[in-house]
Parts: sequence; structure tokens; C-alpha cells
Amino acid sequence: EPDARVGDFEKAFSQAAVTLDATYHTPDQSHAMMEPHATMAAWEGDQLTVWTSNQMIDWGRTDLARTLGIAKDKVRLVSPYIGGGFGGKLFLRSDALLAALAARAAKRPVKVALQRPLIANNTTHRPATLQRIRLGATPEGSLTAIGHESWSGNLPGGSPEEAVQQTRLLYAGPNRLAALRLATLDLPEGNAMRAPGETPGLMALEIAMDEMAIKLGLDPIEFRIRNDTQVDPSNPERPFSQRQLVQCLRTGAERFGWQRRSVTPGAVRDGRWLVGMGVAAGFRNNLVMKSGARVRLAADGQVTVETDMTDIGTGSYTIIGQTAAEMLGVPLQQVTVKLGDSRYPVAAGSGGQWGANSSTAGVYAACMALRTKVAQALGMDPAAAQFEAGKVTAGGRSRALADAAQAGELVAEDSIEFDTLQEKYQQSTFAAHFVEVGVDVASGESRIRRMLAVCAAGRILNPKTARSQVIGAMTMGIGAALSEELVVDRRLGFFVNHDLAGYEVPVHADVPHQEVVFLDESDAVSSPMKAKGVGELGLCGVSAAVANAVYNATGIRVRDYPLTLDKLLAGLPDIA
Repeated sequence: EPDARVGDFEKAFSQAAVTLDATYHTPDQSHAMMEPHATMAAWEGDQLTVWTSNQMIDWGRTDLARTLGIAKDKVRLVSPYIGGGFGGKLFLRSDALLAALAARAAKRPVKVALQRPLIANNTTHRPATLQRIRLGATPEGSLTAIGHESWSGNLPGGSPEEAVQQTRLLYAGPNRLAALRLATLDLPEGNAMRAPGETPGLMALEIAMDEMAIKLGLDPIEFRIRNDTQVDPSNPERPFSQRQLVQCLRTGAERFGWQRRSVTPGAVRDGRWLVGMGVAAGFRNNLVMKSGARVRLAADGQVTVETDMTDIGTGSYTIIGQTAAEMLGVPLQQVTVKLGDSRYPVAAGSGGQWGANSSTAGVYAACMALRTKVAQALGMDPAAAQFEAGKVTAGGRSRALADAAQAGELVAEDSIEFDTLQEKYQQSTFAAHFVEVGVDVASGESRIRRMLAVCAAGRILNPKTARSQVIGAMTMGIGAALSEELVVDRRLGFFVNHDLAGYEVPVHADVPHQEVVFLDESDAVSSPMKAKGVGELGLCGVSAAVANAVYNATGIRVRDYPLTLDKLLAGLPDIA
């Protein structure tokens, strides 16, 4: 796509009092989910059923039907539980297609599972990036020029890793350049991986902000706060619906003890460990997607929710059940949630951080439709009816909810569609990530000692499941910072380290205590739920916070991920 320009970047950069021009590299990365891609397929006449691991039921069903050349209504896709995907299971993959073809040929059910060594080279990955960031500022620390260019590669027809998208929105500055460059590479397909674009983009941008703060002699948090904006920098007429980045930074600084951080790198030592702190801003756009659901009320008062939304370990069953229980005034144990089946209404699916907000909004809409039917069945005004403690009350009358279904099950189906509010408001989520590391003065081994994430992501639907998503994302950020890298065989065009022995992800021993704080926020612009996404925000910025902490501990600036010990050894003291 064309370069995105505001003002005159080149002129402003050349005239800036303080400048930074640096290049950063992020490697190819694998999703490395615990559950591999796997599918069982069975034909009954011309009807195909596949039990698979897929984040987006309707996408998978549509693409499978198109690929096989059969009608969509001849395909049923079932995926009630998913053991990890992180974007690697958004689309139709070879396991589902091969299982369907083999089952048709064998005339019996067939299961296909990709063994771990096949995942890296036969599915998708996060593409490597080369990013050039140029910043210009006044002596007081106000950014006057922000330039971010990113190069990535993909198969013919593939898309770039959109690593510059957060830079368009995160900080103020009148003169701006954001550009993407795409090379054709003979490597496996590059595609979505948890927070595509923002994750590798912030791995570079937030180191650059740290470097610029040091050049200016400013605290890294103060530098970010001075360049905060409450409007889209490219379109000042378009405000953020909610933006609490400054509050995230200040809350995190107080809770983490940022005032104890040494301004001088390499000055704090704990035995053989050089100790440092780092900070980075987190940013992820709030995406929404049309989502539908069906809600049933039985004569015994039992409520059943049906939607093809998926649960990828993020707690979809829980928050959807909570939504229906709250809307209909019944205890949670009275709600049965059925997910991940293409026979149910099409929902948002799990991806892009849109799942929780969009799918619960769809359930909300279906429950509102059911409430109308219930009130009418009970002879009450739907607008005045209150649903609480298993009863419906209106006009001084109260009836049991179950009474509405005595003549037969009541069923309502509806969906949520999102209008043009995105054109009027910029909807985003924000975080501040804090990390303390120790670097072995002799070996260069880096160890995470403490982590804190402060998130502003709308109404938190379930603090426990939301925290689980964030600490999982923070753990993924540790891996991206310190160990994860798909190594390319440049002769044959494939990834050499295609198992968990060679592609090293963090294990329990690598992960310290993680603290997560959610700011009190409610964003009515986003949806009827006033929520946003948080699972991908928990990753955005983490790796840069680690890299900045390593610099503060050692004085060694590494711009090439991962920060393995070989990149630190030469800069460590000669005598440990």
C-alpha cells in the first residue's frame, strides 16, 4: 500500500534538534501451540463432518466447501475446544483438507494430525521484519518527526507484516512517515500470529523510544507521557473513544517501584547478576466483528446458548454463560453454553482480540430478543420487565421465568453488527509493561525477575480469565525477547529448528511472578458490553520492555532479537 505521510517528515527530521536513526530486526517465529493441527473427517452420503481445531468456524467451513467444490450446506465443522492457536488456526489448513479427501477415498472416517516437526514448515508463521525507525524531537522532548519503515517477506500473493500500524496512532507528532515493503520469498507462508503487526512493530518502536529518551536525558516514562495524544495524530478531528495510556504508565511506575531504577546502566548488581528495569507501552487496536447467537428457554427454566464462537483457552464458555445469566436473571449454573459447531449461528470466532467483546455482544442481542418473547408470553411490557433471581417483574406483577416456556420452548436468535463509529472514533487498547531482569555478568544469561502489566481495555468481563490471557501473552513476550527464532536454511528455503528442542519457548522455570492490573474503564463506543479485547494487548510491548531492561542492566543495546547471550558477551566486563 502507499506510504502514509502527514506533514513533511524528511524536512522535520533533518531540522530536529535531537534525532535517532536506528534499524531493528525481528526473526521468523512459530506459533508453537501445545495442540498441533489435527482433524477427523467423516462422510455420510454427500454430507461431510469434520472435527477439527480451528479458531474461525465459518471461515473454515466456507473455505473447505470452496476447496472441495461442494455446497457449503454440505459441510459441518465442529471445534468445541481448541488447545492453542494464536492465529495459526484462523484459516483452513492441510490437515482438514487431507482428512476430508482421505475419508472420501477410504469411505470411512480418517484422522490427520500434523506431528510437531511439520508445524513450522507446513503451516504458517510470523514473518521476520527489518525495521528502520527515525525520530526527531525538540530539546524538551516533544516529537516533531516520526518515521517507521518495515520490510518483511512472504510467498507470492502474501501480505506484509504490518509492523508500522501502531506507530500511526501511539504518539503525537506533526510530521510522520509509515511505510511497508514486501519481498517475495521462497519460504513457508507468513500469516497472522498473536497481535500481528503491533507485536513486532512495538518490539522495535519501544526500544527506539527508550533510546531517544536517553539521548534527551529524560526518564523513559516521562518522555512517553510528553508525547501522549487523545486524538488520531493523522486526523485530529477523530478522538480516541478511551485512552488511558498515561494512567497505565503512572500506575505501573508506582506499583513496580520505578523510582528505584538506576539511571546509569550497569550500576546495580546482585551477586553475579547485573540488574535492570525496563518499560514499554502496549497498544492494540480494538477490532469488532458481526456476531450472532441463539438462546433457548426450556420449561424447567434452563437456558441454552448456541453460537459457533470458539474457545481457544480464553474462557469463551465462561463469559458467554455469564452474559446470558446476567441478561436473563438466572444463576450461572442454570445456563448451558454450546460452542464451536457450524450448525449454530455464525459468531465472531477467536482472533484479532475481537472474540470476547463481539461474541458476548451477540449473545446480549439474542438475550434481548428472548426477553421480549418472555415478557410477551407472560403478558408484560417488554420495555418495563426486569429479570432477576429467576423471576420477571413488571407493572407490580412477578412471575417465574420458567412460566414463559410452559406452552413450549422459547427460542430467540439475533446478532450484533457494528456501525460507522470506527469512522468517528479511534478505538484502541493500551498497556504499560514493566520488567526487571538479571544478566549473569560472566555468561550473559538473562533471567526475568519481575513482570507487571497495567492494561486499559474497556470493561473486563471476567478478571480471572482476562488475567490468564495476559500472563500467557506476557510469557510469549519473554520467548520472543530471549529465545524464539526460526532459523532459515538459505539454500533450501525451510526452517531448520522445527521442534521444541530447537525452537525454544519459555517453560515454567523461565517465568517469574507476573502481576496484572486492569484499569477501571468502560467504553460505550465499543459495544453494548462496553468491553474491548485484552489477550493480544498482553503481548504488545513486552519484548521491548525486556530489551530495555537488559540495556539498563548492562549498558548493551541489542536491536536484533532474540537477545541471546552471544549478543551480550562482548560488552560484559572483562572480569566478572
